[in-house]
Amino acid sequence: MHTRDSVMASSNPVFGDDKPVDRKASLAGSINPSRAYERYVLRRVIDAMGSPSFTVILWDGFSVAPVHKRPIATVHIHSHAALMLLLRYGDMGFGDAFSDGSITVEGDLVGFLVEAFQNSQPPGLAGLVKRLQQPKPRANTHDGSRENIHHHYDIGNNFYQLWLDAEMQYTCAYFPEQEMSLEAAQQAKMDHICRKLQLRPGDRVAEAGCGWGGLARHMALNYGAKVSSWNVSSEQVSFAVERARAEGYDDRVTYVLDDYRNISGEYDVFVSVGMLEHVGRDHYPALGEVVDRCLTADGRALLHTIGRNRSRLMNPWIEKRIFPGAYPPTLGEMMDILEPHRFAVLDVENLRLHYARTLQQWLVRYDASYDEVVDQFDDEFGRAWRLYLAGSQAAFLAGALQLFQVLFTRERNNTLPWSRQHLYPG
Repeated sequence: MHTRDSVMASSNPVFGDDKPVDRKASLAGSINPSRAYERYVLRRVIDAMGSPSFTVILWDGFSVAPVHKRPIATVHIHSHAALMLLLRYGDMGFGDAFSDGSITVEGDLVGFLVEAFQNSQPPGLAGLVKRLQQPKPRANTHDGSRENIHHHYDIGNNFYQLWLDAEMQYTCAYFPEQEMSLEAAQQAKMDHICRKLQLRPGDRVAEAGCGWGGLARHMALNYGAKVSSWNVSSEQVSFAVERARAEGYDDRVTYVLDDYRNISGEYDVFVSVGMLEHVGRDHYPALGEVVDRCLTADGRALLHTIGRNRSRLMNPWIEKRIFPGAYPPTLGEMMDILEPHRFAVLDVENLRLHYARTLQQWLVRYDASYDEVVDQFDDEFGRAWRLYLAGSQAAFLAGALQLFQVLFTRERNNTLPWSRQHLYPG
């Protein structure tokens, strides 16, 4: 994950890859040949991960433990069916089995997932086969985007209020001081963006993807901007509109329930925080055209998005169960938005570890509210979202995901600051 950075964006590559190893598995006792083969394959998969620091225990007591290491976690596979899901379907099988409780992880879930991420891509033919089998993201056409966003964001504002900050920021926070609270870090994130955009009183701002309205509200109340925000999540827009009306700033902020492709008017600033993950590569030219037609000659623009260092599709379990249509771009892929219109990049910042810390704090709050989550939904939903948040944190810690902020303007804009001093006041 507003459209969110949402945290869309992660994957959980657990036991999904296999590659040859030299040593053979030693199986004690007399067991069924098919069971022996399953145990052998399980050990080979674990060996292929490079002797990870966790223990795996099957329902019948068979276990594989790390050699000369203290395990950080213990993975319990509670049934033969769960083992088959894991061995046959890799990431998808693990996610579904974890969600229904037939696989549980005792100990450090995030640390376990970090190790899995660090060994997620097999080389050679095995890697090619895995990539070919991975489904493409669901379409992000006008109708497809609305359906995809509805799947993730319109599950109830009460759910997100359980574990987000008071301003309902569902994107990466910014921790200039590492021990800041989540609330303070989310305020710092919004200020950081506003300073990058050199936001001034009277600026007209177009925002693509407003979430629950927090950034637009911050820009209007603290920087004197007049903001128009587009979003296709009816739950989020309804929340933002009601709050603006109740708090009396609806004359300065307009929330529009519509697709970003329908943005119209002229603006001094274009900003999108956590929405690009939902656009899809095929629609980057359309987003570039939107920015080009609405930005003034000396306008400034910023894209804030989850990304990758090399092109890869979203984890299939996340795509199917949590975040349909999501795709985190590389910096090179983001240039497909900018280069056709000769936009000039002014600044690129990577806040990867800031997102890992954000997710850490979200997960603490989520766990504290877990019983309420289950009351709203059910146990399977609660476990699935816990895996999603923990897996997202692990992905940023392992470097599988990045968080890019790209600031840009038109190539002939000469009203530019001479240094970055304005970014770091005091």
